Amino acid sequence: MRPRTRVVALVAALLLALAPLGAPAWADDGKPAVTLSQREAAKGAEVVASGTGWRPDALLMLLVCGQSSPGRGVLGGTNSCANADGRAVTTDAKGAFSKSVPVAAPPKPCPCVLHVATVTGEQAAVEAELAITGHPVAPLPDQAGGGRLSVLTATGLEGSSGLLTWFGAPASRKLVFTVGNLGSGPVKDPVFQIGTSHGVFAPRWEDQQWRGTVAPGGKAEVKLGFELPAGAHGDYQVSVRYGGKVLATQPWGVGRPWGVTLFWLLLCLVVPAALFRVGMAVVDRFRPRPAGPAPADGAAPRPGPQPEGPDGPGTTAVLRLPWFTPDSAPYENRPNTPTTKGNS
Repeated sequence: MRPRTRVVALVAALLLALAPLGAPAWADDGKPAVTLSQREAAKGAEVVASGTGWRPDALLMLLVCGQSSPGRGVLGGTNSCANADGRAVTTDAKGAFSKSVPVAAPPKPCPCVLHVATVTGEQAAVEAELAITGHPVAPLPDQAGGGRLSVLTATGLEGSSGLLTWFGAPASRKLVFTVGNLGSGPVKDPVFQIGTSHGVFAPRWEDQQWRGTVAPGGKAEVKLGFELPAGAHGDYQVSVRYGGKVLATQPWGVGRPWGVTLFWLLLCLVVPAALFRVGMAVVDRFRPRPAGPAPADGAAPRPGPQPEGPDGPGTTAVLRLPWFTPDSAPYENRPNTPTTKGNS
């Protein structure tokens, strides 16, 4: 081999050896990953969580959860996590992050994990094992059989809003989807979790048990009811989770309760009008009256003497116009009389 050829081969081999070192860790499989600065920490300490492979500029929630494992997820949902001591972080343009998280005691015993999940957009969650010194430890609940559920069809929403919802009543729907059992054992009465999220807030999970059995290799249609808080409106995202894994998500645009707006507009018109009428009544009640002689005993004033008419007492005088006399007043039925020259 010529010397020049040897140099080229040596440089190519060196570049191939250094290529894996220069490539980011998330570029291998493109899946989200989380690593901790230490696997075990005492209560009140802090660990640094580093993540790669996440969606760029994504908002993430970091929670310390008990009764969990990286393989099975958070079995008790967010009720097993120290929600008050959670932290939020936004990934950079490459989908990476680094955040210091306090090690808080979760409400459930260990094994514990650091649960990292997206808040908005496409749902993704990863758990990193974390041992908490001095925290109780209990075995995880046994899995019922070898069943494994998966969503086979797209999710949908059933139901409609009524007149009460237009006036601010809670909007309710049913999340409909079809699941299939991909495991080797049957799944009986599975417990799903329904979560609703709005904006940058994390989903609020609620347990929903579906009554029925899904045989191995079989499928079943599942309908889970849920409702939003009173007066809720805007763009919501409904998610269903089973076994700590998010199975599907469904967007839902909730209309504004215009009946409440109409009520406040009418209230702004009626209240000022009512106050105006009350004020006018008060003013009319206390306004000064014309002065006049009042009897000493408080009785109503008696009418004064009426002028007597020409026919004697008891008759009322007729008010006559001053510019007419009885003989000169014009009448329609008065015969026309010839006028004499010089008479006016």
